[in-house]
Amino acid sequence: MRAEKTQLVHDIGALIQSSSSLFLIGFKGLTAADFRNLRSALTKCGSECHVVPNRLLSIAAAASGLATLGQADVKLDTALVSGGVDPVGVAKVLRDFAKTRAGAVIKLAVVEGKLCTGAQAVALADLPPREVLQAQLLGLLQAPASQMVQVLNAKVASVVFVLNAYLCQKEKAA
Repeated sequence: MRAEKTQLVHDIGALIQSSSSLFLIGFKGLTAADFRNLRSALTKCGSECHVVPNRLLSIAAAASGLATLGQADVKLDTALVSGGVDPVGVAKVLRDFAKTRAGAVIKLAVVEGKLCTGAQAVALADLPPREVLQAQLLGLLQAPASQMVQVLNAKVASVVFVLNAYLCQKEKAA
């Protein structure tokens, strides 16, 4: 392989290894302005988009330990979206972009080392953001303790109500 291609494989491999989630999108018929808009939207998520040759992507993926991505049958024009802390946010940006552009399609994704189809990547975009999921989990973890405090408080309150009723009866009798 020529030195330029070897360097490209190395660069693509670095992108693959530095990211916990990868998305492959098709971009047939998109203009440079469309790509500029996509890249600016992805930058807000901490991601970046690179057009990569399919064969070199397969070689880089296999060398990076993602054999499933290396064996995936990727055809036609392909762009690699990598980076970003929240794969759900990146999936939402890509889904919204694909809705407005006929040529853009999510081919597949790799999230936490698992290969996902394009449909699964779009379904990933329907999940709430990471912060909302963390808040929901925290609420679930706090719920039993909160309920226990309410039960204990009710028992103490019932004793207070009984004593208060007894005092009221004593005052009326006196």
